[in-house]
Amino acid sequence: MPHLTHLPGFPRIGAKRELQTLQENYWQGEIDEAALLQGAKELRQKHWLLQKGAGIDLSPVGDFSLYDHVLDAQLLVGAAPARFGFDAAALTTAQYFELARGNTRQPALETAQWFDTDYRYLVPEWHAGTAFAAQPQRLLAQCKEAQALGIAAKPVLLGPLSLLRLGKAKGEAFDALALLPGLVAAYRDLLAALRQAGVAWAQIDDPILAQDLEPDWLDAFAPTYAQLAQDAPKLLLASYFGDVSGRAALLKALPVAGLHLDLVRAPVQIAAFLPDYPADKVLSAGVIDGRNIWRADLSARLAQLQTLAKPLGDRLWLSSSCSLLHSPFDAAAETALDQDLKNRLAFSVQKLNELRTLKRGLEQGRDAVACELAGSDYVHSQRCQQDDAIDIRAWGADIAGPAGGEARAD
Repeated sequence: MPHLTHLPGFPRIGAKRELQTLQENYWQGEIDEAALLQGAKELRQKHWLLQKGAGIDLSPVGDFSLYDHVLDAQLLVGAAPARFGFDAAALTTAQYFELARGNTRQPALETAQWFDTDYRYLVPEWHAGTAFAAQPQRLLAQCKEAQALGIAAKPVLLGPLSLLRLGKAKGEAFDALALLPGLVAAYRDLLAALRQAGVAWAQIDDPILAQDLEPDWLDAFAPTYAQLAQDAPKLLLASYFGDVSGRAALLKALPVAGLHLDLVRAPVQIAAFLPDYPADKVLSAGVIDGRNIWRADLSARLAQLQTLAKPLGDRLWLSSSCSLLHSPFDAAAETALDQDLKNRLAFSVQKLNELRTLKRGLEQGRDAVACELAGSDYVHSQRCQQDDAIDIRAWGADIAGPAGGEARAD
């Protein structure tokens, strides 16, 4: 039986850091806005086609950012920081970068650590009077791009509760949850526009589910998702970076079409979800590590998936634990490395192939992937303890975020 593969996200930097080159050339006045946007479009499409060639069934759309995906999430709901005086509905590319990098009148948005990763995101700024209005044009255009290439597009949206929680209150004191009704209304409009555009699935990321949350924040999930599910594509709620088993009952009861779990960071949490798992939901198993540089133990991962497939059947989806944004791009480019070390590496491109191998093994049996499993077994029998001390940043992964590395060049 078929098991769908998908990604929570993919690196945007490019195999040769093409996005950074485009940014630097634009900031230095060597290319104009049209050249920047065209180069970004070509890079985005190249990545979709790479995923399609590797057999990924649903590709993320909206994860590609010119600077930062959290900033993009703010702008999708029309919440450009008030102090800049910009109109989110008519924001120019130059103004977008001013939000990210500052201008002569205003400093850039503050950055903060993206959970426990090395990535740093641009912190949203909330005021008591912050208003929201859906601005789906950019996302819809990217969905149309993907569909024109024969790509099954799965838009990825940072969930309203996580977006709100990751921001910082400015001005007079207020309860951030007071902004939730207006924010949810904007998300509903976004999701309705995606459904009208022919999108079958949309991914909603709520990584704050793995954090300690106050009761009022937890209580907000059920009514929020009840509203989001109205007139929307099928929703896949994704959590990652931690264990959400304590919230299994809440998550299984939400009106979503599927759940994505990080089974690398917290493999034991699956035990809380399998009993009485709803028959109308898929379960996306994040079994390939989206945050490291090493080849997966494919024999162990396949055994794990075979166990899950027994009760779930084709409702079991295969994925990376989180967005591959946090992994370097392609180990094949590392021509100067010691061959033994290189054999142990799996960057983002190699992780696509690992997902394909697991899918084939799950559907056709272990014999169909015997060579791949043998190679993985050998690598893991030879792996050195010193490997874990190697710094992932040596390969320039998309891990540093707007403050450096991926997108910051000033």
